[in-house]
Amino acid sequence: MKITFLGTGTSQGVPVIACKCDVCKSSDEKDKRLRSSVMIETQGTTIVIDTGPDFRQQMLRENVEKLDAVIFTHEHKDHIAGLDDVRSFNYIQKKPMDIYAQERVNDALKREYAYVFAEDKYPGVPQLNLYNIDNKEFKISNVTIIPIEVMHISLPIFGYRINDFTYITDANFISEEEKLKIKGSKILVINALRKKKHFSHFCLSEALELINKIKPEKAYITHISHQMGLTKDIKKELPKNVAFAYDRQQIIV
Repeated sequence: MKITFLGTGTSQGVPVIACKCDVCKSSDEKDKRLRSSVMIETQGTTIVIDTGPDFRQQMLRENVEKLDAVIFTHEHKDHIAGLDDVRSFNYIQKKPMDIYAQERVNDALKREYAYVFAEDKYPGVPQLNLYNIDNKEFKISNVTIIPIEVMHISLPIFGYRINDFTYITDANFISEEEKLKIKGSKILVINALRKKKHFSHFCLSEALELINKIKPEKAYITHISHQMGLTKDIKKELPKNVAFAYDRQQIIV
């Protein structure tokens, strides 16, 4: 299974518009972060988790020519704003795009993209098959996916486990019951917004505490803001089995 980090930044990305901090002015490519998303390629199936505002750029940059499905973690704009661009795959693949999300999230997509679901559709709008999922195992082709319910303040959202790979973003709390689903993962990707505590995302120390409890072979930090600091500096503070993910990074699980 090949994992590609399409984006590892928070809702504003890095650099942030008009910001003059050291991170935003950095020339290090690992300090430049598009909105968070990953692509999973396994058993002949290609899946993307979240289509943020940078989805088109991410697909072009990675030269993606085939996409079988999109899974959404939740309905915030930095995770859904690029969905319209799946219409390119509609044209090439001659079929609708399969979309998997909680019913609440699919309802939000219907509101945000009302023109896609209108009775009298404008020619060329995206073609989507929406599938409601709940907190139970489901399959895309022959790929088994296990949702993991995490909390984004008061909003329940989904992380996902596929085989030995677990991806969680935008969390600030995970119940002990849901943590059991993560245990045994060889690779854990977890969000950490910054060093200072945040009201809706794990901070770095909280993410590291979770990693220490789960004990994956390797953990990657994602959904990183410019407030975290320069990658070259912060990575010196991380345990040996933990790294900052960076855009375009590929890992094999």
